[in-house]
Amino acid sequence: MNYTELKNTIKSYMENDFPTSTLTSNEQLDTFIRQAEQRIYNTVQFPSLRKNVTGTTSTTSQYLSAPNDFLAPYSMAIINATGQYFYLLNKDVNFIREAYPNPASKGQPRHYALFGSQTNAPDELALILGPAPDLAYGVELHYFYYPESIVDTNDGQTWLGDNFDSVLLYGAMVEAYTFMKGEQDLVILYSTRYKDALTLAKRLGDGMERQDAYRSGQFRMPVT
Repeated sequence: MNYTELKNTIKSYMENDFPTSTLTSNEQLDTFIRQAEQRIYNTVQFPSLRKNVTGTTSTTSQYLSAPNDFLAPYSMAIINATGQYFYLLNKDVNFIREAYPNPASKGQPRHYALFGSQTNAPDELALILGPAPDLAYGVELHYFYYPESIVDTNDGQTWLGDNFDSVLLYGAMVEAYTFMKGEQDLVILYSTRYKDALTLAKRLGDGMERQDAYRSGQFRMPVT
């Protein structure tokens, strides 16, 4: 389901074009869709939510700038001169400060933490390494981010819209009918449909895509 199909389906189900005194129909529908996407992306961990970036540490700083779209880490590894990966343990800033109290004492990093806002970019996060790097190591960060909304794509298509449009449709419909202050029985109906679709999405994103038949065996329904 692409963006245009999604909008038209929502309007058809709701029997409402959703213009308001301050927003056009498209602007209001875009809000519903973005709200639904955010709820879905924070409930199910699809592979499309995973991103990686590479960089290099500096011997003059124990901090790294997080990517602009960074939300949470999956893993961080440093790479030495021979190409060997060493995965760092995620800790809190107070652990880093306690374990490595002297920033001048450098070595191969073993831990990292979310430090907070960057001084020159208050809206972006920085990462702190412990100990401070003694060499210019390669860095590979895997992290959670929001993929581009179906509202903003050039072709009106996203992985979610192409592969699991039911959860996106019902999620947006819940937002739309709540906005309309609709009848309680239909609010419950749409919410139930959304939860059912979300359950199937979690089965895929948090279940099937995290195992295979060789490691976990084939799924079997119990016979009664």
